Amino acid sequence: MLRIYSAALTAERLSLPLFLERCQAGFPSPAADYTESELDLNEYCIQRRSSTYFVRAIGNSMRDIGLHSGDLLIVDKAERPQHGDIVIAEIDGEFTVKKLLLTPRPGLQAMNPAYPTLWPDPDHLQIFGVVTAFIHKTRGRD
Repeated sequence: MLRIYSAALTAERLSLPLFLERCQAGFPSPAADYTESELDLNEYCIQRRSSTYFVRAIGNSMRDIGLHSGDLLIVDKAERPQHGDIVIAEIDGEFTVKKLLLTPRPGLQAMNPAYPTLWPDPDHLQIFGVVTAFIHKTRGRD
């Protein structure tokens, strides 16, 4: 079952500290412990609130791009799907998240070699939106 959430429409801006210094995976720089700007996650993740919705991912067919079961997908239904986009698609009544292939013919590619690429009949394939970002919790995943 696909669970869809709409974007909350609020005029209130929520700005959080943004460190402009890049984060190294090694030893951190002691001089980089100050905030240089602010970031509003709504503005960063959502381009068009009225056409944006959220979907919770299920399964591991997209794990090779870092998308895991339970992750929250940010989907814009107004974006025009392009070759290589991650999309929410419906094939014969079933919803899926996959990489969109347009050449040599329309297809949906899993980003996990354990899953096959799907080559649906174009008449039975509907794209419901482009995944513009996703949120992957590292603690307290539900």
